[in-house]
Amino acid sequence: MKTRLKPMPVGIEDFKKLVISGYSFIDKTRFIRDLIDAQGEITLITRPRRFGKTLTLSMLRYFFTLENREDNRGIFSGLDIEKAGERYMKEQGTRPVVFLTLKDIRMNNWQDETERLALELSNLFRNYLFLLESPALTDIERAMFRSIWERRGSRSEMEAALSNLCRMLALHYGTSPVLLLDEYDAPILAAWENGYYGECIDFMRGFLGSVLKTNSFLGFAVLTGVTRISKESIFSGLNNLNVCSVLTERYSDIFGFTQEEAANFMTDCGVGDRLPELKQWYDGYLFGGTEIYNPWSVIQFVDHGCTFQPYWLWLNTSGNAILRDLLDRVDSRRQRELEGLLQGKPVEVPVMENFIFADIRKNRDALFMLLMTTGYLKPVKRWKDAEYTEWARLQIPNVEVRTAYRREILGNIVPSQGEILLRDMLNSMTEGDVAGFSENLSDILRDFVSYHDAARHPENFYHGLLLGLSVLMNGSYRVESNREAGYGHFDIAFFPLKENAPGVILELKAAKSEEELEPKAKEALGQIEEKAYGAELSRQGAKEIWRYGIAFCGKRVRMEGAK
Repeated sequence: MKTRLKPMPVGIEDFKKLVISGYSFIDKTRFIRDLIDAQGEITLITRPRRFGKTLTLSMLRYFFTLENREDNRGIFSGLDIEKAGERYMKEQGTRPVVFLTLKDIRMNNWQDETERLALELSNLFRNYLFLLESPALTDIERAMFRSIWERRGSRSEMEAALSNLCRMLALHYGTSPVLLLDEYDAPILAAWENGYYGECIDFMRGFLGSVLKTNSFLGFAVLTGVTRISKESIFSGLNNLNVCSVLTERYSDIFGFTQEEAANFMTDCGVGDRLPELKQWYDGYLFGGTEIYNPWSVIQFVDHGCTFQPYWLWLNTSGNAILRDLLDRVDSRRQRELEGLLQGKPVEVPVMENFIFADIRKNRDALFMLLMTTGYLKPVKRWKDAEYTEWARLQIPNVEVRTAYRREILGNIVPSQGEILLRDMLNSMTEGDVAGFSENLSDILRDFVSYHDAARHPENFYHGLLLGLSVLMNGSYRVESNREAGYGHFDIAFFPLKENAPGVILELKAAKSEEELEPKAKEALGQIEEKAYGAELSRQGAKEIWRYGIAFCGKRVRMEGAK
């Protein structure tokens, strides 16, 4: 293993720039040796976002490409692949390479996606304009090349673009090229989110099938992505596909930092003493049987002066639209399991790595598999039952993901679950369940409110918050605020619209410290009685009235209730 000192390689995805510019990095060139030993397979590697997939493919490109062979050889001087011996280094600079990334093809409709793909293919073909002068190509092949380069290609020509380019390069050089396809599933995820999945999957089936299936002109291929699209959907008939998912032992230590690599990286950066804390925050992923640190977060941590933040949350978006859709449909059992994960309780589900997105809503366990592939959960144990069905026990990997999970899974991405929590809170309020009302309100403050929200005018903020949360009471209660009643003005009152339903009065106080919460809550409850705020509810027919004095301090709440 080889590490180098600062600067930190934040956002660097070009391997040559990483090495020659003196960035600190971890030597993963042993992956090249493993690919050479694999002897011409088609490999699909799935990992969450920000685990170095693009950088790894860039490394492969610089090693194998014929272009600038001598200059590129110096990049690998002293690295693990050179130390592996001449048997491997003789493969350096011996093949044409086709390197295409699809990660930015995320359009709102199929027409825009087709145009963006045509642009990316045109830019790719521009790298090989010398083929137009190659004596190895026919006039028909040159015409096909020009149609893609000039963005005039028909659908069938675009589907065959990668296959044709590999054939032309093989004919020109007399050796089979390497295909490196980054984030192959990004267009498919965008298509599913925006409603043109069928059109996209039909195209991608031809686009990938033509270049990967029975292509004698292809040396080998490496594809990366976040999800594993099922063979029935996109890799139909492809029998030589070697899939390396987060459950696979093969290449398990290539993406992300191993324990040893993280320790050496931190030591070389002069912050080895922070490793125990780092482990709690960014370690804990399991790829195959290898424990892995999130490389993006470790690098960001050092670059930000060793400040712990959920860096992965800032940029991790792959699969979120699908998660949102699945989470909107969870039943009460799944809801309890999702909440239990946050409390450290694992879930046990059958393993289903292949995604047929057209059927994904029909499978109750697809949610947890997607949470695993996108990095929110890790498999801590796997086994087969008596029927040979494979099962996995899943849990949250670390503190960083726990933060992301709370915000993304139980917060913003799951509006339906927020609604369930809100309904539970309001039901507790009208039933006189002080403990339940207080607990649910505390959860809402914890997951949905920032400390900064109430900084300037705290009492007004909490008043507005509870008034807004009461929107679900429409039809059952008339909600009034700051209205004169008895000997003063109550904060919020719920006037029942149904016979025999109880009325509710809320009096709110802002405390300056947590020590003030209890006396402030009692003061608020006493004020309701002292000012006779309940008189107006009784006059309008409420036979039973629940009174609540509520005190807030930041995300903390204390509640006193009485009938």
